Amino acid sequence: MNHKEYAMQLFKDGYNCSQAVAGAFTDVTGLDFDTTVKLASSFGGGFGRLREVCGAVSGMMIVIGLCEGYNSPTDAAAKKEHYEKVQKLAGEFSDIYGSIICRELLGIKKNEPGSDSSPVPSLRTKSYYQKRPCVEIVGTAAEILERYLQMKI
Repeated sequence: MNHKEYAMQLFKDGYNCSQAVAGAFTDVTGLDFDTTVKLASSFGGGFGRLREVCGAVSGMMIVIGLCEGYNSPTDAAAKKEHYEKVQKLAGEFSDIYGSIICRELLGIKKNEPGSDSSPVPSLRTKSYYQKRPCVEIVGTAAEILERYLQMKI
């Protein structure tokens, strides 16, 4: 199973979008699965269901940070290089979907009645999967990340 398929399966298993993407790459990051999904748990639903930055995009950034992030607070060149990678990955995702914002990807208007930003997670029913593009979005994020990482090998 490749990273895309694994990420999609993790999402279908009930992990949030960020956990699914980050969790699918533990073979690359070297971080254990349990720690990875805990690390990514706050980013689901566009940051705890606030519907901000898509959790799948956040998952990509967690992985790229673990793989290629900087660790010196004074290394401006390393920060710049890393932020360029982040912007490239986010840009590629946005080129496909037109946004990296969860509510925009789901067609939800901010502060609209029924905007679905309650902290209560949605039940993963057949209807949920039929009306949400999240499984495909998770797969696309994993595919973008996998392609990027393969170019670096």
